[in-house]
Amino acid sequence: MNKRIAFTSLGCDKNRVDSEVMLGILQKNGYTAVADEAEADIIVVNTCCFIKDALEESIETILEMSQYKDPEVGNCKGLIVAGCLGQRFEAEFFDELPEVDAIVGTTAYEAIAEVADEILAGKQQVKHLESIDLAMQDENGKLRVLSTAPYFAYLKISEGCDNFCTYCVIPKLRGRHRSRTMESLVEEATVLAQQGVKELVIVAQDTSIYGRDLYGQPMLHELLKQLNAVDGIEWIRVLYAYPETLTDETIEAMASCEKVCHYIDMPIQHGNDAVLKRMGRKSSQALIREKVAKLRAAMPDIAIRTTLIVGFPGESEEEFEDLMNFVQEMKFDRLGVFSYSQEEGTVAARMDNQIEDELKEERRDIIMDIQKNIAASLCEEEVGKVMEVLIEGKLPEERIFCGRTRRDAPDIDGLVFVSSEEELYSGDFVTVKIREAGDYDLMGDVVYGYELGE
Repeated sequence: MNKRIAFTSLGCDKNRVDSEVMLGILQKNGYTAVADEAEADIIVVNTCCFIKDALEESIETILEMSQYKDPEVGNCKGLIVAGCLGQRFEAEFFDELPEVDAIVGTTAYEAIAEVADEILAGKQQVKHLESIDLAMQDENGKLRVLSTAPYFAYLKISEGCDNFCTYCVIPKLRGRHRSRTMESLVEEATVLAQQGVKELVIVAQDTSIYGRDLYGQPMLHELLKQLNAVDGIEWIRVLYAYPETLTDETIEAMASCEKVCHYIDMPIQHGNDAVLKRMGRKSSQALIREKVAKLRAAMPDIAIRTTLIVGFPGESEEEFEDLMNFVQEMKFDRLGVFSYSQEEGTVAARMDNQIEDELKEERRDIIMDIQKNIAASLCEEEVGKVMEVLIEGKLPEERIFCGRTRRDAPDIDGLVFVSSEEELYSGDFVTVKIREAGDYDLMGDVVYGYELGE
């Protein structure tokens, strides 16, 4: 029997890796991936419910996919929900979403093919959940079917989180922090490089504590050194490293390993000490300043991305003003802002002085306006510089291509629009001289060795 499977992956890049692993397991067990949901025998939706907006998107997508169970619309014989949504609402799931045939928890991915087979055999309302603290299965990485462009891939180095921030449900859905072995990660990176991957993007709930559970201390610095030695990999990028756990050894490794991009995504969530304390964060304004100073001293050209939450319960005008001043002072290269989402089952959801949605959005817009001016000013400083660009596509306009520098992570940061007389292809590295800057993006021209005096 030809068993066809369609996948929809929602939420973060860590979820994407889980989807790629599941797809690999399914293919190993005789399933063929199809892009058109109408052709699929089984549809899998890998869900996110980190915040209210993500929850709503997951439910909307599930309902949208359920239409393919109608024989006049599609061929779907089973709809499986994987990931956080089923894990979070396991008790009431089938009552609320009877359209779904099975749920697979955040640590039960190994069973995805088994569950799909059970559904095709006629079983209904299948639940497959494991302990949220189950160790990561090292072997699964080798089975991954990449859903990104072929020249880059995410490398998920650990699962779960030990931070227990007052606003966050992740530890309840994904358990305590568990690292993968260094050997398995280097092996997976080697396989990815052999498949044509040139850029590794390192992800986890908290990358900066990688290895603490296995080796007795954080070992991200050692992992970076070992990945730096993998043939074929040209860029290595670190996301989601927290200031309170980012070590001097990691900063040193980032500065000394030639393949490691001078780029870090370091979520700080706020800049006021009282708000950080209510959030359950272990950092402070002084600590954030210290870590940023160390990063910029070690790598003067580093791009620092961060994330903030505005409208946290009790956030006063004075606390918000402190945050505004902090953002203005620090001049982060990249910055994203979330409005606080009141999540059931969290400590913060029960706090007094919840902020009105309108005020949250107003504060979000204020911070983004500040950052827009900072970003535009920083982009302007790039004009005249020569930099390496990874080409990612071509615009309809003739001879205009788009790509990213070492300072830009895929899907979230700005682009470089490149003029070239010669055809460029996705995955190519080219040398570009920047001639113009926008608010977030850059424009430039390909330059060749002879133009640079080489």
